[in-house]
Amino acid sequence: MLEEVERWLTRRSWSAADRPLDRLVAAKRGTTISVVLPALDEESTVGEIVTVIRRELMEAVPLVDELVVVDSGSTDRTPEVAAAAGARVVHRDAILPRIPAVPGKGEVLWRSLMVTSGDIVCFIDADLREFSADFVSGIVGPLLTEPDVQFVKGMYDRPLGPEFDALASGKAAGQGGRVTELVARPLLNLHWPQLAGFVQPLGGEYAARRSLLERLPFPVGYGVELGLLVDALHTVGLDALAQVDVGSRKHRHQDEQALGRMAAAIYRTAQLRLSRGHLVRPSLTQFERGEDGFVPRTYAVDTEERPPMREIGEYAARRAA
Repeated sequence: MLEEVERWLTRRSWSAADRPLDRLVAAKRGTTISVVLPALDEESTVGEIVTVIRRELMEAVPLVDELVVVDSGSTDRTPEVAAAAGARVVHRDAILPRIPAVPGKGEVLWRSLMVTSGDIVCFIDADLREFSADFVSGIVGPLLTEPDVQFVKGMYDRPLGPEFDALASGKAAGQGGRVTELVARPLLNLHWPQLAGFVQPLGGEYAARRSLLERLPFPVGYGVELGLLVDALHTVGLDALAQVDVGSRKHRHQDEQALGRMAAAIYRTAQLRLSRGHLVRPSLTQFERGEDGFVPRTYAVDTEERPPMREIGEYAARRAA
């Protein structure tokens, strides 16, 4: 590990407990905070997350100013459950209708900038179980108390669950983040060694100043977390980035084929940042066993990125109003 990264770890890695809520509320001084939950078919978890944020960070203390669930086409009751719990729910397709929406988490996060107003924007995945308000207060904390910090990632344990524990052994038993360990961490260590100190580079819980987010391109799919992290490094430098330990993250785990598609999108996002040249065959073929043997299934790898939001006319007009 680079000496620069070792120094960064001691200066820019904290625990959520380091900043009590009363200290954060006192440090706000007019700064506004928006929390965004990107959601697709998460009716079993989104309501509890919204309830906890409203109860502990909006009603008990005035930390969060705006709580928005951006639904990307749920076929279950996700929008109704989120609204009943107290979130403002906006459908992805209703945001910037001039630009046809494409599937993908990054697409939803990018569009969320158009329908939120906070000086700090905090993204929280909507599939978390046993949710703690520390996920929000922990990662927005450095942005309120450290003027030079602009982008904060959550770090945490990721238990896989008992069905996986029987297959694991040693220190890594029960740990999730398989794409992180097999794809993202090697890529970062090899090509962006300044980012080698991030415990959860692909984690979906992070916060940043709007003034930074509106300057960054957003990969539309699974590559969004790696893309934002790398681009934030190049835009504001390592010392403006930080991470906070928020405990344990429990969520729904995807099967290996879905993880393969995620890995391909992340690799492609990294490849674009290493060389903006032409990509050969931006697709991924996987195999499923059928009645007559293995059947190939080919999936397109996300090949689109949204430009920095400040380049969008509607956003610029809204900010000027």
